[in-house]
Amino acid sequence: MLHEENKTQKVKEIAIISDPQKLKMILNRLSWKILVLLSEKEMYPLEIARKLGIHEQKVYYHIRKLAKAGAIVVTKEEEKKGAIAKYYKPVSSAFGIELPQEYTQVERLSLLSMDEHIQKFFKEFIKKDNMFEGKIVVGSPTPHGPFKTSARDGHYASYLTFFLGQFANMPEEFAIKLDVDVKAEKEEKNNLILVGGPGTNLLTQELNEYLPIRFNMQPSEQGFLFGGLSSKKTSHIYTADTVGVLAKIVNPWDNSKRIIVLAGNKAVGTKACVLALTNFWKKALKSFHGEDTFATVIQGFDLDGDGKVDAIEVLE
Repeated sequence: MLHEENKTQKVKEIAIISDPQKLKMILNRLSWKILVLLSEKEMYPLEIARKLGIHEQKVYYHIRKLAKAGAIVVTKEEEKKGAIAKYYKPVSSAFGIELPQEYTQVERLSLLSMDEHIQKFFKEFIKKDNMFEGKIVVGSPTPHGPFKTSARDGHYASYLTFFLGQFANMPEEFAIKLDVDVKAEKEEKNNLILVGGPGTNLLTQELNEYLPIRFNMQPSEQGFLFGGLSSKKTSHIYTADTVGVLAKIVNPWDNSKRIIVLAGNKAVGTKACVLALTNFWKKALKSFHGEDTFATVIQGFDLDGDGKVDAIEVLE
């Protein structure tokens, strides 16, 4: 059983009962009192009798019924005054009734999948059967591209996949690709999630001109020089390492597909963007209303002082 409390997801196991005779054993008024008492802490029959103010033999009778119904189990045994005392506890913290009907197929359920806002952001990436449709593209860890860089932010994609797994089923084909493989296999005409800035991810580099908030890439004798992120909307320039862009655009190679970009000035900025979408998506996507072109500037912060980004702010 899934429950949300103060923005925290909690679960409780449910023991299913399909035998009406066993259900009758549990629902006896005294049996239920004993079961509730044992849910608070494991106890032995004499202890239960003293707590409820009833004869010990009555407790033994109902303990045997609860055990036969499969509602309680022995957790330990101790010697007390020359006798062995058995401690009991419930097999579960909740009980349910199952009727003899067939199971029906349902969509993957989670508190996250029930939110329309996050569904809207990923709608092109999730099929009707909740199967993930697209590729997650990370920079190659070996020197590549015009900058001959080795990506150091590809592992952030693993955190992103944990997030997506809450409301999307795993596709048959491997979903994570290196940028060099996507180009070699001509998979640009797909839904893509790009992780990493233009210095390490060749796809982000090629799509930079289509981003409403893009990276300044100045030509030089060595190739290109980076000058941070530049916003067309506000004309602001963002040069901090911890800054990145979270964007969604139409795929210029196939207008029926979409591309999500999580890219920072440096690897730590990419991490901030991944955290923004996975841990703080309500804040990061507050201004997203389903439009084809969306971009926001994210900055990461280290609030607990351990040298790692753990919080974000939306700069625009």
